[in-house]
Amino acid sequence: MDEEIDLYEVLEISKGASKIEVKKAYHKAALAHHPDKVAEDDRAEAEIRFKAAKQAYEILSDDVKREMYDTHGMAAFDPAKGGMGGDGPDMDDIFAQMFGGMGGFGGMPGMGGMGGMPGGRNVPRKGRSVEQEYEVTLEELYKGKTTKFSNTKNTVCSTCKGSGGKQGAKSNSCAVCNGRGAKQVLRQVGPGLVTQETVPCGNCQGSGQVIPEKQRCKKCKGKKVVESKNVLELYIPRGARQGDRITLQGEADQLPDQEPGDIIFTLTETPHDVFERAGADLRAELKVSLVEALTGFNRVVVTHLDGRGLHLNVQQPNGNVLRPGQVLKIEGEGMPMKRSDARGDLYLVVDVEFPEDGWLKNDAAVQKIRDALPKAEKDEEKHEEVEEVEVEWDADMEEFGAGSGDPRAGGGEWEDDDEGEGAPQCATQ
Repeated sequence: MDEEIDLYEVLEISKGASKIEVKKAYHKAALAHHPDKVAEDDRAEAEIRFKAAKQAYEILSDDVKREMYDTHGMAAFDPAKGGMGGDGPDMDDIFAQMFGGMGGFGGMPGMGGMGGMPGGRNVPRKGRSVEQEYEVTLEELYKGKTTKFSNTKNTVCSTCKGSGGKQGAKSNSCAVCNGRGAKQVLRQVGPGLVTQETVPCGNCQGSGQVIPEKQRCKKCKGKKVVESKNVLELYIPRGARQGDRITLQGEADQLPDQEPGDIIFTLTETPHDVFERAGADLRAELKVSLVEALTGFNRVVVTHLDGRGLHLNVQQPNGNVLRPGQVLKIEGEGMPMKRSDARGDLYLVVDVEFPEDGWLKNDAAVQKIRDALPKAEKDEEKHEEVEEVEVEWDADMEEFGAGSGDPRAGGGEWEDDDEGEGAPQCATQ
């Protein structure tokens, strides 16, 4: 007997987990098993675990799907058992069991046109959508982007109108899937861990019926669909963000008696060499020399995402100086905000670059610097005994408390416990 995969175990959460806990667990699992984050030898297994975590999140984060899963298990999404494989359930039979048919709902949003129709079967259901990531640079998100690309997809055969056969041809039940349109396969999800999965039958293309070879349509050869190419345009608006989804409606594969699915792009922002983004705000380092930190400057400090040079005239009033870590804010020079002329702000974090060792060549130069800089006003504390000690230049704080087991040692951190479940325990000596 095949053991069904447990979605709660995939995300390592309890059945009573909240939506926030489901989301946190998914992000943790996705980060741990992302194929790009592991060694090449482990990518195949990581991809399986990554997809399993994504499937678990898609079901458990949706109240309706989660209730169906808790009630029926993965059978709720198995086309051979009245559900649906792939992205989500074709809910006709399940809703009929749960609510006695869809007629009483009067049309539910997001149900692919089933609402208001007895049994929900006289309106074509929507086909599977295609989702993929699309990488964009911060410059493209700042200025917006329109790109065209060639798309290859299946379209309903115009010769046989999607029947797959010549006029008057009769179909037979598929011998591979016994007319169910789907079949069970075993899929490995980890070392020694195998789960049963339902996939569309390749012999009948998921229809459950096949047409004898001599009666098949000459154009599509009985497949009911033919491959076609078209050019699509993808528009990324100014100010779009990481994770935004852009939908090209009805551009996925066509199947007979189905509304075509969508092509959905999820934006992935590539790291930038200069700027970091948070919402509509930008952050960048402002590198200044020690002379500039003490006396001011008048120059271009950064090249913006649209190629403009931003010029600052910084003259410290009353002898004020710039210090490492100090933040300067330029209003309105952040990212554009969608559907608005407003922009976020640009934050410049000061990084003072000190001179190289040995830049003072003689005692006279040293004395000039001492004369120019303010004198220390701190009174030296009197001691009964004074001992001159040697110092190690550029010591490493990682050695602080090394090997002691103390969490305050160099490189050690207290456990971040944002759930408030108690303070961390020190190791027993």
